[in-house]
Amino acid sequence: MTFRDRETDDQEAGRGAGSDDAQARTVTEAALFEAFGGVRGMVETTVPGLVFIAIYTVNRDIHLSAIAALGLSLVLGIARLARKDTLKHAFSGVFGVAIGAVFAMMSGDAKNFYLPGMLYTLGLAVAYIVTSVVGYPLLGLILGPIFKENLSWRHRNPGRRRAYTKASYAWGLILLAKSAILFPLYWWGDATQLGWVKVVLGIPPFLLAVYLTWVFLAKAPPPIDVFAEMEAEEQAEREAEEAGGRLAQDAVDAVAPRAGEARPPR
Repeated sequence: MTFRDRETDDQEAGRGAGSDDAQARTVTEAALFEAFGGVRGMVETTVPGLVFIAIYTVNRDIHLSAIAALGLSLVLGIARLARKDTLKHAFSGVFGVAIGAVFAMMSGDAKNFYLPGMLYTLGLAVAYIVTSVVGYPLLGLILGPIFKENLSWRHRNPGRRRAYTKASYAWGLILLAKSAILFPLYWWGDATQLGWVKVVLGIPPFLLAVYLTWVFLAKAPPPIDVFAEMEAEEQAEREAEEAGGRLAQDAVDAVAPRAGEARPPR
């Protein structure tokens, strides 16, 4: 092999590896968008809260602010349904805003509009950290089915298990830091301070967590497609059964003419 041939082979291998890396990153990005709702999901979780605190800052009317936020959330959810997007993203935003609106109107305290979401964020932070400690990182449980790997990452793909663990710790710590800022404002601040800070902390921490997840998973080994493996096993079993049936039929066909042969005279 000449030097030029070797150089050409190295370039082709490099292009192949680069193509595989690019494909892995594309798949990872698509999975993250599917799991967390993408840009639209970030907007849908932030804008209703922005509308609530903007109206409340102007007229101090809890009922009007809550109804306006809930109405906007319903419009966004209906728009998702009209576009035939994932139902979980369409209903999760409406459900969260509805609970906050009920809390605020029933208690008469505008800060309670944000309390359900804050409790959810804190609980999610604890879940990310605890599941990572016990060896079942929450992010792996969320993204495993989307990557068609289910739980294969836990025993068969240690590199991805480490990536899911790191990403889950990142999510947990980021959400804990967010909670550490918001809860003191809920206890000792007023509604406008809490509302505006919550709006400001809506998208940046989420983007940071998603980016870190993308970094960890992009560097991890590719997922094991357990669905493809099961389909391959089923196909192999069918082919084995068909081959066995053909062998049995060939044996029958070979024996049948002999059984029908006339015996020679004595």
